[in-house]
Amino acid sequence: MFAKVAGNEAISSKMTHCQDVRIFVEISPGKGSETIALAGCTSPAVPKAYECSAELSGPLGYPANDAAQGEVQAVSPPPPLTHEESVRLHQINTYLSDRISLHRRLPERWNPLCKEKKYDYENLPTTSVIIAFYNEAWSTLLRTVYSVLETSPDILVEEVILVDDYSDKEHLKERLAEELSALPKVRLIRATKREGLVRARLLGASVARGDVLTFLDCHCECHEGWLEPLLQRIHEKESAVVCPVIDVIDWNTFEYLGNSREPQVGGFNWQLVFTWHVVPERDRLLMKSPIDVIRSPTMAGGLFAVSKKYFEYLGSYDTGMEVWGGENLEFSFRIWQCGGTLETHPCSHVGHVFPKQAPYSRSKALANSVRAAEVWMDEFKELYYHRTPRARLEPYGDVTERRQLRAKLHCKDFRWFLETVYPELHVPEDRPGFFGMLQNKGLKEYCFDYNPPNENQVEGHQVILYACHGMGQNQFFEYTSQKEIRYNTHQPETCVAVEAGTDVLIMHLCEDTAPEDQKFLLQEDGSLFHEQSKKCVQAVRKEVSNSFVPLLRDCTSSDHQKWFFQERMP
Repeated sequence: MFAKVAGNEAISSKMTHCQDVRIFVEISPGKGSETIALAGCTSPAVPKAYECSAELSGPLGYPANDAAQGEVQAVSPPPPLTHEESVRLHQINTYLSDRISLHRRLPERWNPLCKEKKYDYENLPTTSVIIAFYNEAWSTLLRTVYSVLETSPDILVEEVILVDDYSDKEHLKERLAEELSALPKVRLIRATKREGLVRARLLGASVARGDVLTFLDCHCECHEGWLEPLLQRIHEKESAVVCPVIDVIDWNTFEYLGNSREPQVGGFNWQLVFTWHVVPERDRLLMKSPIDVIRSPTMAGGLFAVSKKYFEYLGSYDTGMEVWGGENLEFSFRIWQCGGTLETHPCSHVGHVFPKQAPYSRSKALANSVRAAEVWMDEFKELYYHRTPRARLEPYGDVTERRQLRAKLHCKDFRWFLETVYPELHVPEDRPGFFGMLQNKGLKEYCFDYNPPNENQVEGHQVILYACHGMGQNQFFEYTSQKEIRYNTHQPETCVAVEAGTDVLIMHLCEDTAPEDQKFLLQEDGSLFHEQSKKCVQAVRKEVSNSFVPLLRDCTSSDHQKWFFQERMP
């Protein structure tokens, strides 16, 4: 099987051995329906002595266009049906995107100290920027390419490789090839069948000529001076895999929202879903400057730079993984456990359009996560399976070669990763008989259920009872040795508590030492005794909605006050 390459090149797809890394995060729109956009072009941040050097300007120089200074442009509101159609096709407002400049200058989001950094450009490694895409909107794809060419010093960019993963949209055929043919250092590779974004990015990496592979998603915009910090860090430490700070570009207004807070680090929950976290205090203490690199347990996966030699040494990506989803955590575990470091550089900022929702299926993500668990998590994989029961039944292929790779590289175990790299993550006890669905004896089909309406605010909502479904997730609870009823499927973890002055059960953030309002004694007869109030948890019918909720009541022998854990549906 061969892939066609622009310029009559041809390569074997069998040569590929690295993957696309992508993750979508649900982001709320920043400013409602306001349709404003910044436009213009930018130049790289370079020392004064180099300002006139053509090699340190972007490969495209400085294109003239309307709003070249980055001023705000108003765009007429689209007809409702046109707007809805554009969002339906791409999960972003392409109607607006198509009407604003492809050459935008982004507002500064970096620390002012970043401007003072000096770089030895002649000795920095070169990079191949790899952008894989499938049926991407015209303007977001081209804006990504132009952004790279206009903000990256020419001396550092070996090439920009676009990998078309067998798109079927007409605008991505001859029209795209013609547009790109006029651009310096841009190569277009076309797969001859749908590979999935994981293998599409692998395809680009297999033909890359740069010292460093820099992966970007196909709807990004690069901030001034984004590239140099990534390459400088890899020049200092070849085993460092470095991510930029990912700034938010609103999918509806295309306003560059940036990242108002300090850089965050990546984590995960026990369903193996990527999460964001503040920088831990222990890492803050290690930083001599606010622009020092920051260690990150995991990465989101769409945007990072890695030495090509080190990428190949690590085994690139697990080629048994399909499309996307889960591969970012697998690669993160492997980097750390096999001797590398995963970092975020505060001076590198790249804007990313987070779509309204994933524009295509993630049906293979579960199998990908199972492969990661089976190869890298050792006995801790059971914590994942407890919270995702259907994962046990998911076919995941042969992982023999990946286990052999782990042995060959003398990689550390997952306990080391948890204790050394990510000690902030609570490791559940999952004692037999004390985790799973918390089911009521009187209402045998009803279980504790918690489904916060906003994933960014997981605490403060009421616990309800709902028909037991056996799928874990919002019905997975753990009873701990501290007498907590923990809901540790999501991050941050929450614990069942009693709302002050009421009998209502709500969720509060768990603490290192359980506070009194979070302590429940699960007695031998199945009653849940709240020690602070001296009352028991009872299943109570709500007259108005004919639904059930757990509330505190005076203790009785009623089966509606008896509870038991069940790991899975009978």
